[in-house]
Parts: sequence; structure tokens; C-alpha cells
Amino acid sequence: MNLVLRFATALLFGFLLTGPVQASTGGIEQMNRFIEGVERFQANFEQSVFNESTNEMYVSEGVFYLQRPNRFRWDYQIPEEQLIVADGRQVWLYDPELEQVSVQSQKKALRGTPAMLLISGEPITDHFTVVDLGERGALSWVELTPHDEEGQFSRILLAFADNQLQRIEMADQFGQITRFRFFAIDTQPVFNSGLFTFTPPLNTDIYNQ
Repeated sequence: MNLVLRFATALLFGFLLTGPVQASTGGIEQMNRFIEGVERFQANFEQSVFNESTNEMYVSEGVFYLQRPNRFRWDYQIPEEQLIVADGRQVWLYDPELEQVSVQSQKKALRGTPAMLLISGEPITDHFTVVDLGERGALSWVELTPHDEEGQFSRILLAFADNQLQRIEMADQFGQITRFRFFAIDTQPVFNSGLFTFTPPLNTDIYNQ
């Protein structure tokens, strides 16, 4: 799976999961409130990727859009443009510079990532051990450790403030770490009707995966 798509789909489960964990305080409570309360979401993001030596490999920036059920859009803008659209049935990954788009069924694209829970709607605790890590840097942190030791990610951290998701950190099995920071968050955006659809431009090469 394309690296950007892998990060994007893995990230999405943090927004769209159903079946919240029962808790009364701290980060888990904020996570539950966010999961239960958010139907639409828009935010600018900064994505940083680090190797196993914690050296920063690259930084990307753009805008993320979400609409339940199962629709999302990533507009990567810096350092280069790239678009990822999930329309509820398929996931499109478009590279305007190369004039190429790859398309997969949404079920296939999310398979093998934490985002598979978008499809099944299973409770978080069926697949992850959930630990409230308390507060750090004015944020409340939650740790998710996959039960499947052969999955792509060894640990996922979510950070909340005022019941809003602010940070995500994912460590994969190779020691690489991906961090997301969200800002300019809007939980009541108004989307146009075509935001979560994609029509390949003329002369675009289409690859079905």
C-alpha cells in the first residue's frame, strides 16, 4: 500500500471508530466523547515521519476532511500536492504531477490497518489494549497497543484537549514513527456535495489495485 495512504487510513480509525471504551476520567473519556460526538470534522494537519534513530525524514502539510459514515478526504499541499478521497465505497489516491490515480475498494484499502475497524464497527478493546497515560503538555494521552503482534503498528498514541483530537503518534514494526498535529479544527464544517467524490481528470492514468 502507498505510504501516504497507509498513514492516512491508519489515522482514520481514531476519528471514526464506533463502540467506545467505558471509562469515567482522563483521556479515554475524552476519546469516547470525541468518537460519539463528531459527525463532521475539518482540520489543517502537519505530518512528520521519523526513522528508527528518531531522525526526521520528511514533513507534509495539508487539510483533512471527514464526514460519517466512512467518507474522508486528505489534501496534501506541502511539499507536493497529493489527494486521497474515500467515497464510502472506494479509495482514490491521486498524484497530479504524475497524472496518475490508483483506486481500491475501501474494504481492501483499509485491510490490515487499524482502520479496518471502520468496516467492522467492532469495539476498540476487541483489537487493542487501551491505557490512559494521563496528562502531558496540557494534553490527555491514550495508548492503544494492538492485540495482533503481526500488524503494521506496534503502538498508537492519541492526545486530546477539550474532547478534541489534537495529536496522533504511530510506531510501526520497523521502528518508524509518524506524528500528526491538528490545528484550525472545525467540528461543524459545511461541505459541498462533491467534496467526497473523485472524478479522474482527462488523460489521467488509472491503476486498479
